Amino acid sequence: MTPASDLRSGKTHKDENFPVASWIIHPRHRALILSFYNFVRTADDIADHATLDAAAKLALLDELEANLLGQSDAQREGVVLRAALAERGMAPRHAQDVLTAFRMDVNRRRYGNWDELIHYCSYSAMPVGRFMLDVHGESRATWPASDALCAALQINNHLQDCGEDFRELDRVYIPDDTLARFGATRAELGQRTASPALLACIRELADKTDTLLRESDVLTVQVADIRLGCEVAVIDTYAREILKLLKLRDPLSERVHLSKMQLVSFGLSGLFGGLWRRATGGAPLSRSTPGA
Repeated sequence: MTPASDLRSGKTHKDENFPVASWIIHPRHRALILSFYNFVRTADDIADHATLDAAAKLALLDELEANLLGQSDAQREGVVLRAALAERGMAPRHAQDVLTAFRMDVNRRRYGNWDELIHYCSYSAMPVGRFMLDVHGESRATWPASDALCAALQINNHLQDCGEDFRELDRVYIPDDTLARFGATRAELGQRTASPALLACIRELADKTDTLLRESDVLTVQVADIRLGCEVAVIDTYAREILKLLKLRDPLSERVHLSKMQLVSFGLSGLFGGLWRRATGGAPLSRSTPGA
């Protein structure tokens, strides 16, 4: 079977909308986090590959899972993550959940309503946050806020890339009922500029994402690990700033990504804001017991 690494798009953790194993995170966690990221990124690139057919994509995703579970050693990304998880006594559950999302990407290209989109996020995004919390030994009581933040990040990304996803992958993450409510069509995502109806759809989803960010706001002070809390604050700041762009700009014709200068500026703002909130806010939730 083709090495999964040969199918990588070239995108790395430095190209994401959010920090991945940044200097804020304690060094002892970075190798495991990067192993998880490389596994997930490889699976994502397989699901998005331009020339592979659905059967080949699903076979490769199954092969990655087999490597993760110790049933094969053919794909390096699965072997490396399996070893890293075993060293920490962690189960592969979160990586398996993300693989479910990528199988959905192969088999499903439309979502009927908001609930279906959130269900997709429960596999594509929420397991990533839960993995980070488990790496740091955090209480599972932090999961609801983390789930909301991760879903917000995912939907931000869907809205940022809605035109590209439609043109290149024939995927539409704007729910059918939202399009119908405003009189927009999927085909409009292939245009050079968004129609007023399509912009109304995007704005409505942005408002719902804003609600998710309000639900996740407590996570910065909920987590016990101060470094993780600060990283969460940075990620939250980035998400809010991207959401502002999505409420003001047309993602089909205008830039809705943060510049390098903005990433630095908002990153520092989020970091110091997180430190201030932790110094003045409520006590974090207690950590989970080992193996919980």
